[in-house]
Amino acid sequence: QVQLVESGGGLVQPGGSLRLSCAASGSNININSMGWYRQAPGKQREFVATSADVGSSNYAGSVKGRFTISRDNPKNTVYLQMNSLTPEDTAVYYCNVVGHRGMPGFMRPFNSWGQGTQVTVSS
Repeated sequence: QVQLVESGGGLVQPGGSLRLSCAASGSNININSMGWYRQAPGKQREFVATSADVGSSNYAGSVKGRFTISRDNPKNTVYLQMNSLTPEDTAVYYCNVVGHRGMPGFMRPFNSWGQGTQVTVSS
């Protein structure tokens, strides 16, 4: 089983910054993509950013230019640097990791979600 542990959420004033972290743990895992989604009260979960194994990153239009996703592959950790935060960024942020795990020849796909971390942007 692949477990994800998120950290870094909190309360910040408009215009401020936060950095989220998500560390994946488990045996014999091979991670492909790592990303972030968010869910605001009364809304569906939405895509924020993703980083593929080959080094490409994609962002939702609403965060492009303000958020930066990065990975530390040896640590199986993904980060989300969030700058110029607005109240519209208030949501629970979820880490998502996709890959394969198992012994060679017996690899199985996995798609894991973190427990979520609250980000509140308010004055």
